[in-house]
Amino acid sequence: MVTISDVAAKAGVGAGTVSRVLNRSPKVSEETRARVLSVIDELGYRPNPMARGLSRGRCQTLGAVVPFFTQPSAVERMRGVAAALDDSRYDLMLFNVETPVHRDEFLATLTRRDRADGLLIVSMPPPPEALHGLISAGVPVVLVDAVGDGVPQVRTDDVEGGRMATAHLLGLGHRKIGFVGDDPTNPLGFISSAHREQGYREALAEAGVEFDLALVRHGTHDREVALRLSDQLLGVPDRPTAIFATSDVQALGVIEAARNCGLEVPRDLSVIGFDDIDVSAYAGLTTIRQPLFDSGFVGARLLLDSLQGSEPPSAVQHELPLELVVRATTAPV
Repeated sequence: MVTISDVAAKAGVGAGTVSRVLNRSPKVSEETRARVLSVIDELGYRPNPMARGLSRGRCQTLGAVVPFFTQPSAVERMRGVAAALDDSRYDLMLFNVETPVHRDEFLATLTRRDRADGLLIVSMPPPPEALHGLISAGVPVVLVDAVGDGVPQVRTDDVEGGRMATAHLLGLGHRKIGFVGDDPTNPLGFISSAHREQGYREALAEAGVEFDLALVRHGTHDREVALRLSDQLLGVPDRPTAIFATSDVQALGVIEAARNCGLEVPRDLSVIGFDDIDVSAYAGLTTIRQPLFDSGFVGARLLLDSLQGSEPPSAVQHELPLELVVRATTAPV
């Protein structure tokens, strides 16, 4: 492999001069610049992007802290991030978070600019002290599907999404509407499900339907868990006629539970989810579509803007639209 030292020796200059030529510094004479470039062509030298980045105080890498990144919604967001980086010189490094310990360790080490030039934090509100540490260290941060002070954010209105889902079921004549969502006391502080539950309650109140705690079930974000929770809701004589699950993954568990109970969807039970992941169309699932790909894309572009000197205002909150997608799992009562 040809090194910068090889080029310097052949051109009769120092390695620093070669570096200045590569970085287009005006502190090099045209004669020397031409000689160095000629030697670069002759030897076929190709600069190491990582080394060049570090010499400028950058490692040409963006970090993404993503909880449970194999979940379909997280994968789709990361597809958007990757697309935004296609025409950039930045690589993407994923930091998978499954516990608060993982989260705190990653955020502490990422205050070093040799780990990542900028950071996306996805679907997980960072602890205020950790976020302050990143900002103080000069690391640009963008939050996607999360909230925090002093940094740009890309998100949707989950309360409104919960209203939309519940209003759809109410409009079909359902009044006994169950709810399956995440545990509100989850250790990583996820808030999307709790906000969608708030929208569910508000829609019921606006329709004059009394909220019934017996129709609500919480658990970890998992299809099998949603199946077991739905078994509880459907295994009683006065069961719900419809269920709103706060993700498509959980909604698929609800549908499986209904079939296990001998119920036909949507004739005996209407089901609506949230996200519109790829499998939802194949399953015929009615859902609230959030622009997962777009959220990752917009978040990454905001981060690139920060790194290129056109930093967005820290108070920017980019809200993406939600859409009701009606398919085959909801019907009039």
